[in-house]
Formats: sequence, structure tokens, C-alpha cells
Amino acid sequence: MNQTIEIRVGKKRTIVIPKRVAEALGIREGSRLRLEVKGDHMVLRPVPDAIWLSLYGEKIARISLEELEAESTDEQRKYIG
Repeated sequence: MNQTIEIRVGKKRTIVIPKRVAEALGIREGSRLRLEVKGDHMVLRPVPDAIWLSLYGEKIARISLEELEAESTDEQRKYIG
């Protein structure tokens, strides 16, 4: 989605994200956004939550179920004793 949309700043400097933009980006009430200031402009990006990342995000490691279970057991032993 590449669009330029003009919006107005409301009371207490609030902005409203247009419905079609929010739906296209998966933004709902309570969604977290990251605001970056770059020179004289700002960029607003959705921050994916942990569940979204685990389902759809880039996988950075490959681990077998056996390796995962062994690691979990080791970590539990550290805390339990």
C-alpha cells in the first residue's frame, strides 16, 4: 500500500488513522505503534506483537523439538535447583 493521505491534528495533538489504512496494516485499538522522527518529518509504523511475530515473523533460528525440550529442562533445573 503506497498512499499519501492528509489528516488533521485534533485536540491534545491527537491524530486519527483512517479506517482503510488501519485495516490494511492490521492496526486495532490498543495496537502499539513506533514513531520515528527523521529530520523534519515523522514515520509511524505498527509494532508487531509477540504472537504475530511467532506466527508470521522472520525465523532467526531452527531448533528441533528434542533440542527445545533439552534446553527447557536445563533452564528449569537452574531455577528449581
